[in-house]
Amino acid sequence: MTALPIDKIRADFPILQEKIRNKPLVYLDNAATCQKPNAVIDSISHLYRHEYSNVHRGVHTLSVKSTDRYEGAREKVKHFINAASTKEVIFVKGTTEAINLVAQTFGRANIGAGDEILITAMEHHSNIVPWQLLCQQTGAVLKVAPINRHGELIYDEFEKLLNDKTRLVSVVHMSNALGSINPVKQIIDAAHARNIPVLLDGAQAIPHMPVDVQDLDCDFYAFSGHKLYGPSGIGVLYGKQALLEAMPPYQGGGDMIRKVTFEETEYNTLPYKFEAGTPSIADAVGLGAAIDYLSEIGMDNIAAYEAELLAYATEQARRIDGLRIIGEAEHKGAILSFVLDKIHPHDIGTMLDSLGIAVRAGHHCAMPVMDFFAVPATARASFAVYNTKEEVDVLIEGIKSLIEVFG
Repeated sequence: MTALPIDKIRADFPILQEKIRNKPLVYLDNAATCQKPNAVIDSISHLYRHEYSNVHRGVHTLSVKSTDRYEGAREKVKHFINAASTKEVIFVKGTTEAINLVAQTFGRANIGAGDEILITAMEHHSNIVPWQLLCQQTGAVLKVAPINRHGELIYDEFEKLLNDKTRLVSVVHMSNALGSINPVKQIIDAAHARNIPVLLDGAQAIPHMPVDVQDLDCDFYAFSGHKLYGPSGIGVLYGKQALLEAMPPYQGGGDMIRKVTFEETEYNTLPYKFEAGTPSIADAVGLGAAIDYLSEIGMDNIAAYEAELLAYATEQARRIDGLRIIGEAEHKGAILSFVLDKIHPHDIGTMLDSLGIAVRAGHHCAMPVMDFFAVPATARASFAVYNTKEEVDVLIEGIKSLIEVFG
């Protein structure tokens, strides 16, 4: 395995010391949310204990300190994804709000009746429903590029769907239900050849691999803090500055204004134009701490370690009679979705929980994916940097034991 100080890393996550039903916790639900290291927990606690106040405009000491911490977190995000400027880093509640923001600002300003929005058949509901709403509002048409039985985008079919009516491409970087990693650089280049902007849903990709938005040349990139070992309630929309400058505000209220009269309002500059109201100050600070923590380990190291962990888990799973892996893309992140003959995924989840093993069971907010594979749901084990081969072994033995129980 890639040389990482796993024992030290695991010690940084206090919840991993918990017992579930008198069994050591084996937490394999990281695609839903990751656990938090002490560095994140302590940063939030320190802010509330010693430095908390509302940010911006305050001239007293606590407001200045909180503002410095909040804007410092934005600077950390900028470096983490290699944005060109902090003006391109918008703090939002999470990936879902980020995509809705683009739909209701860029979308309503630039997409009209008969125009087309192109997504893929492996999208999370958060990258489907906002575009359906926009289509209902504008008369635009949602187009869907198909996937194959491995869970991979059929790229030739995707490219055929690009045309003079396409106004936006919005695709997942890494599928939450399948683990498939899309050829996003190729997708962006093809779209840009037709002057079509591209949004990437990076919720799953961002904790598992290095992301460089300038190298990708994506127009928008959305991700959530809680999947990046940070707090919930905070996320990021990256957007190219020229696009964000041209987009109307998403919400109105404090901090997104420069001047208000009853006759008209002058909006604030970027990034504040899209950050109405008091923001999630402590959560942003926690996200900055998570970025520091991951940067110290190294995203390349995390990607290599998790790839080896997934390969080991996949090899073990394939040896189990009656287990079928859902999603076997050649390029895949640390997700193992599966079904068992004659055992519903919800029963799998419940039985594994009795052994202290946390997996997700359901449609994973990707019902069209379940329909494509003709399954009601899957059980999903998803891995993070603090997971181990020994935990994979516990999972595999747990699956074998429940097969025996169900006969």
